[in-house]
Amino acid sequence: MSRVEITPATNLAEPLELLEESLRDGEPVPRAFTDLLRNAVENEDIEILAAREKGQILGVLVLAYRLNVSAGYPFVSIEDLHVRPEARRQGVGRTLLEAAEKRCTERDISYVEVQVDDGEAESFYTALGYEPQRGVSVLSRSLAIDFREVRADC
Repeated sequence: MSRVEITPATNLAEPLELLEESLRDGEPVPRAFTDLLRNAVENEDIEILAAREKGQILGVLVLAYRLNVSAGYPFVSIEDLHVRPEARRQGVGRTLLEAAEKRCTERDISYVEVQVDDGEAESFYTALGYEPQRGVSVLSRSLAIDFREVRADC
């Protein structure tokens, strides 16, 4: 069974490397984004959980703590969850989600959401008790901003 730890802001390199490898085809995130992420972790707006076994990082889960004014309560969004392909179907993802849910309970958060973009991910979450939200649509729009020039103190 892998051990899950909360990654401090001073030690983001290894979890970020795994996420960049899996989600960005190895391309590093811009320095300005890394600084923003570090600040968010220091402010406890984001937590990064890392599953390790024998010193190797097997998976990473990124939690974003948010406020929902209309509902009147805080909630958590699972921003990223990635398990190394060779470590899949061994309980690493489940262990990360259980640790995330424990963190939510400790912070009195009762609602967790996640957006998925493929059937395998949806099946994974559904098997662990997550339910599809019928009638909800995700809309997005990209704005022309050069993120490399965004200041980290925004």
